[in-house]
Amino acid sequence: MTDMFKTIYELGIIPVVAIDDAEDAVPLAKALRDGGLPAAEITFRTAAAEEAIRRITAECPDVLVGAGTVLTKEQADRAVAAGAKFIVTPGFNPEMIAYIKSLGIPMMPGAATPGEMEQAMSMGLNNIKFFPAEANGGVNKLKALAGPYQSAKWMPTGGVNAKNLNDYLSFDRIIACGGTWIAKSADIAAKKWDVITENCRQAVMTMLGFKLGGIVFYGDEEQGKKNAKLICSLFGFAYSEDQCGIHAGDIAFSKAHGEAKGCIVIETLNADRAAAYLRRKGAEIDPDIWYDSKGHISCFALKDTVAGFEICIEKK
Repeated sequence: MTDMFKTIYELGIIPVVAIDDAEDAVPLAKALRDGGLPAAEITFRTAAAEEAIRRITAECPDVLVGAGTVLTKEQADRAVAAGAKFIVTPGFNPEMIAYIKSLGIPMMPGAATPGEMEQAMSMGLNNIKFFPAEANGGVNKLKALAGPYQSAKWMPTGGVNAKNLNDYLSFDRIIACGGTWIAKSADIAAKKWDVITENCRQAVMTMLGFKLGGIVFYGDEEQGKKNAKLICSLFGFAYSEDQCGIHAGDIAFSKAHGEAKGCIVIETLNADRAAAYLRRKGAEIDPDIWYDSKGHISCFALKDTVAGFEICIEKK
C-alpha cells in the first residue's frame, strides 16, 4: 500500500463533493477538516472543480484533495496542474486509465463488473472505485468477488450512507468509502459549514465506534482480589482471573505499572483509523504499539495520562 492509499485507508471516508462556486472551496475544506475528515474528492461535474482544487491545495495543504469524475485527458491534465493528489474515474475506459496512469499520479479506476476489475488489476491498479455501489450489489457483491480477486481493494461510492457505512468498512478489503452524503451541493451553496462539519463528526464517530471497554486499577494483587470480590458481591458482576488481572465484570485490578493509577480501555472498530484520527487531533501515541498477524494495529496507548490513568485503545 503506497503512502497515498495508506492515508486514504486511515481516513476511512473520502467526502465526494461537487462545487459550483470556487469561492466555497476553502470554507468547505476547513469545515471538513474541523469535522475530522481532512479530505475531499472534487468532482469534475462542475466548471468550478479545477479552481476549487487549486485553492484548497494552496490554502489548506493539510487537506488531502483529489479529482473525481475525470472523463477526459484534458480534465486529468487540469486536475494534476491544479494540485490534485489523486484521481478517481467513474467507470473503466482503458485508454483513459492508461493515460492517467502514465501521469504518475495515484488513481482509482471505477469498475462495477468482474471484467472491469480484472482489466484494472492487469494494469497494476488494485485499488478500485466500486460505483455505483448499492445499485450493483453492495458489500455482499464485493465479498463474493474477494475470493477470486485476492489483490483487489475497493472504495465503494454511491448509495453509501451513515446507516450502512460500517457494513462496508467492517469488510477488510474496503480501503475507504466515498462519502457523497457528507457535503451535499445544497449545503455547500447555502454555506452551511456547521452542518457539513457535524456530518463529518458523526460519520467519523460512527466509523470508529468508540466506547468504554473497561477500567483497570493498578495496585497490590491481594487487595485487588478483595476489591473485585466485594464489587461482585454487591452488584452481581462476574468474577474472573486471567493473565491480564482480576476482573469484576468490566472493572479490573492488576499489578502496578509505573506511576499510573490504572488504565481506561476504549474500544474501537478500527485501531488503524483511530490512531490516525487521534494524531490529527493532536494526541501523542505511545510508540509501543501492538499489531495483529495482518499488520493492522490491535492495541495502542496515548503517551499522556488522564487524571493519572493511562488511556489504551483496543480494536473490538
